[in-house]
Amino acid sequence: MKLRSLTGTISALVTPFRNQQVDYTDLKKLVDFQIKGGIDGLVPVGTTGESPTLDHHEHMDVIRATVEYARGFVPVIAGTGSNSTQEAIELTKLSHEAGVDAMLVVAPYYNKPSQEGVFRYFATLADTTDKPIIIYSIPGRCGIEVSVPVIERLRAKYPHVRTVKEAGGNVDRVDQLKQAMGSDITVLSGDDSLTLPFISVGAEGVISVASNLFVRETCLMVRLARNGDLTKASKIHRQLYPIFKALFIEPNPVPIKTALARAGVIASAEVRPPLCEMTAANCAILEAALAAIDRKK
Repeated sequence: MKLRSLTGTISALVTPFRNQQVDYTDLKKLVDFQIKGGIDGLVPVGTTGESPTLDHHEHMDVIRATVEYARGFVPVIAGTGSNSTQEAIELTKLSHEAGVDAMLVVAPYYNKPSQEGVFRYFATLADTTDKPIIIYSIPGRCGIEVSVPVIERLRAKYPHVRTVKEAGGNVDRVDQLKQAMGSDITVLSGDDSLTLPFISVGAEGVISVASNLFVRETCLMVRLARNGDLTKASKIHRQLYPIFKALFIEPNPVPIKTALARAGVIASAEVRPPLCEMTAANCAILEAALAAIDRKK
């Protein structure tokens, strides 16, 4: 099986809603917007895609729709992780059958398993598919980190487990992973504001929230940084930094959906409960950051 590159700028897609139902017209519009902007890959139904409040059928329908809308132009990486190993197995199998290029698998959340339990979880899923699995370590949401020794064990056993989305907020983790595995591991930033420092010490890209809207700008920053032009990349980083921060002043994906609706990329900023609309004060902060970017264009 020919593997597609899972590096560069990959968008963690929002799931558009209208009247609390998935809006597939706007999802197609968003995917087209991404491809036109030069995105390197798409992740449907991750955290940004509100996977916790999509039911099983919606989850798979959004994945299948994204594969259809992407038309093979860019890799589609399905979010298939769960705190139930059995559910993660089923989602992974169905996503494989749906024609995705890879799976993004978050560490088991809430259960707080031991590192041996974490290893067995990822190993079980790796036995389920021969398509690439991206290990997603985000201790702030899961309560646990996927340790470097566990990633080493998985990498040694499974040739299709060679990528990590690192969202622990610690640049040192890139060095830890690269020291342990070198070029045998691909590291993607899970935080927009840390993309540039991550790449400067060896990461190969980002799974980005900001690129839902700022596709060209984020792609250019990453491309420049990966080519070693940190001066030009830093300039774009400085321009986008207020947005990187403003997009997380309330729980993701509330601010990015608000920004996408403001820009007319999607029709509605709707999220599903228990998420809710932004406060007026935080909307003003987001508006100011977006206006500043508009003036610089």
